[in-house]
Amino acid sequence: MTTNQTGTTGTARRDIAPAADGPIVELRGAGKSYGTVRALHGVDLRVHAGRVTCVLGDNGAGKSTLIKIVSGLHRHTEGELLVDGRPVRFGTPREALGRGIAAVYQDLATVPLMPVWRNFFLGSELTKGPWPVRRLDIARMKATCDRELRDMGIVLDDLEQPVGTLSGGQRQCVAIARAVHFGARVLILDEPTAALGVRQSGVVLKYIAAARDRGLGVIFITHNPHHAYMVGDHFSVLRLGTLELSAARAEITVEELTDHMAGGAELAVLKHELAQVRGVDVDGLPEAEDRTAPPAGSAETDG
Repeated sequence: MTTNQTGTTGTARRDIAPAADGPIVELRGAGKSYGTVRALHGVDLRVHAGRVTCVLGDNGAGKSTLIKIVSGLHRHTEGELLVDGRPVRFGTPREALGRGIAAVYQDLATVPLMPVWRNFFLGSELTKGPWPVRRLDIARMKATCDRELRDMGIVLDDLEQPVGTLSGGQRQCVAIARAVHFGARVLILDEPTAALGVRQSGVVLKYIAAARDRGLGVIFITHNPHHAYMVGDHFSVLRLGTLELSAARAEITVEELTDHMAGGAELAVLKHELAQVRGVDVDGLPEAEDRTAPPAGSAETDG
């Protein structure tokens, strides 16, 4: 397998051969410990081309740790990380990018006062002319940015407008299009709809589906089961650093997914407590039965 290195010329990596049949990225019993603190333990995950794998969990479930392992920010301390069927241990995010794995984080690495096209090529600017008088190839960067955004269904009237003037959903979509342009085969999205309203969340979900339809494997990190179910093909629920549930879309309903993520036993306790408060309607909460997921490896949930 060969890759092109992206430097100051901004060459997009497009010569990485896709995986033949198996997953592009796979975690086998992966875990991460920080000293005596075990943040992640025994997690299995598979990411296939043209599919959206949703990773759900409450705060502290281990979602951020999983992102850092797959994107090369941290190395796993147990289990295996495989890319195209071969074990790897990324030392830096650049190594992960070289294998086509790109992460779009919640806070977005953009410069609000810079134009859209400058943010699109930030750190990978196209240049022209002989050394030592090379200069930015502004016309080519604008044309490329416009084409790539339109290919993703994103139409902006003015690429000169500061990226800070775009809505949250539009900024997320620009970041997605940028990752696709620079050769991403696996796109990791860190709670892209967390700070967005209903309309803008819908815009982001639309472009997640567009990335999937272009053949990318997508890891959609979220705590919203309804957003996940709209675009997801497979669902993995983390709880306290372990895999609580692994299920394909055909094997689970959105109600069951919500219950597994929230924890039926915890909700039952909450229902009992709230029932003592006047004016609180608890009819929609589950009865006092433990409806937490069976082990991830069981026949009922393993997808």
